[in-house]
Amino acid sequence: MIEDSSKSAPRRSFLRGFALLAAILAVAAGLAILLYGMKAPSGKETAEASSCPAARERVAQLKPLVHGEVAALSLASSPAPLPDLSFDGADGTRKHLADFKGREVLLNLWATWCVPCRQEMPALDQLEAKLGSKDFEVVAVNIDTAKLDRPKAFLNEAGVKSLAFYADNTATIFQNLRTAGKALGLPTTILIGKDGCEIGTMAGPANWDSADALALLTAGQS
Repeated sequence: MIEDSSKSAPRRSFLRGFALLAAILAVAAGLAILLYGMKAPSGKETAEASSCPAARERVAQLKPLVHGEVAALSLASSPAPLPDLSFDGADGTRKHLADFKGREVLLNLWATWCVPCRQEMPALDQLEAKLGSKDFEVVAVNIDTAKLDRPKAFLNEAGVKSLAFYADNTATIFQNLRTAGKALGLPTTILIGKDGCEIGTMAGPANWDSADALALLTAGQS
């Protein structure tokens, strides 16, 4: 059967127009995804961000001081509360991050098999000796899961005197932070505000008793 060309031409024109319109809509949808993301922030995400006004102010205050020995500190773009982290104190009592609310905390995860961790521990000890108070604490949590006598032995050998001993021999604290996108390896150090919200994260070691670190951590403190 021979198709009437007078009828097929408008049809072909219509199909070409429809295909062009579909292509334009597809491109527009792609641009929308690129510019605005796959979905809008959830109510929970918005609530978490709005619950940390003090941490947001602290981030703005510290931004000019992130250089030198603490240049690798990544300040939080949208400070939010950290997960419910827990670990053991020296006496075996279970501690929670919420127990430290009201003071600024430098949370450090370390292990005896991590050479950079061992190297920075004396600096963390000196930092706690200089700044440790009701307003600030270095909370260094050991996450060795075997040969559990080693951490305390190492701290004694290194002459660490000011740091309280905290440990999690299941390494769950590290797994929780990794799940939250806050930890990739050791050492991991997180500066936490008095409101329990993340201020900044350091991946890797730092000279925590340096002039740069002291200036950063004491900025705006009376």
